Amino acid sequence: MDKVRTLDRERHQKPRYIRQRMEDFTDLDEKLQRAFLSESDRKTFVQNIPSSCLWRRRGKVLNKRRKSTTKCCSPARWFVFASDLFKSYTKDEDVQMMELLKEEEALLSQRITDLRKIMVKTLVPSDPLDCSDVILEVVSGRTTGGGLHHAAVRIEGDSVYRHLKHEGGTHRVQRIPEVGLSSRMQKIHTGTMTVIILPQPLECDVSIEQKDLRVDTFRSKGAGGQSVNTTDSAVRVVHLPTGISAECQQSRSQLQNRDTAMRMLKARLYQSIMGKETEQRHTARKQQVGTRSQSERIRTYNFSQDRVTDHRTGYTARDIKEFMRGGEALDDLIMDVLEHAEKDAVLDLVDQSLK
Repeated sequence: MDKVRTLDRERHQKPRYIRQRMEDFTDLDEKLQRAFLSESDRKTFVQNIPSSCLWRRRGKVLNKRRKSTTKCCSPARWFVFASDLFKSYTKDEDVQMMELLKEEEALLSQRITDLRKIMVKTLVPSDPLDCSDVILEVVSGRTTGGGLHHAAVRIEGDSVYRHLKHEGGTHRVQRIPEVGLSSRMQKIHTGTMTVIILPQPLECDVSIEQKDLRVDTFRSKGAGGQSVNTTDSAVRVVHLPTGISAECQQSRSQLQNRDTAMRMLKARLYQSIMGKETEQRHTARKQQVGTRSQSERIRTYNFSQDRVTDHRTGYTARDIKEFMRGGEALDDLIMDVLEHAEKDAVLDLVDQSLK
């Protein structure tokens, strides 16, 4: 709010170069109309306006001054006014004036950018889930090899869901496998993985009756060792009324796997409920809480070109290793996607209001 008040207060303050020039030309114009100029006044006037176009420039500047009181009532109009005035000057004219105009034009441009961001945040309704923790799931694409096919992690922190909710979707990876072939025999392999972002509800957000659950236990899949796949430690929990299920086999303890599976199930039930409400409120936005169409390719990681490209915004970052370690480029990409989504939301709201 302090920033808004400051911008509102500054909006009514005239730029210093305009105020100074208004005072100078008003005073000189009054003296010109009396057909009298002292020697010092003539020098001041000549310094401000080239003598070859004195009367022409006088008329133009005074005309701009008269219009400025009604034209320049907002930062956007001030920006247009300063830009037009800047273009009207040539290199041979007042250098100091041109420098002031450039400075003011840059300041106004930044103010307009800041006001646009404030406007977008004001128009777009805040998501009640933005402050939630999340469960992030990664599911690999089809493959004939081994490796990890599914993983889930709970992420806690400040506004986690707000920053990660647009990461849901299909991520494509392009790389050259290290198989010892010559450079001519090497081919780029393309793989995909699906990322699912689920907001983690509070215990009071989702109520599940025990009679609506079916709990299955089975042996863990994957490499053996330490009784991982020799006991029924893996757990699958099914919510019978909806058919939604969740399973976990990460731990050797059946109790720990059951607890994790219950957390995932609650998150999926909560996401399903909120997703329906969100879809009804924002049909035009085509956004569901915590997930996107899994057939949509949202990002490509090209290891051979050391490049990451987000296909929704066109944002491109270099140095994949630093990106994957959570470098500055990752933060920039996330903020770019957030701003892009907010702008789309504003356009959708405008479209809805025009229908």
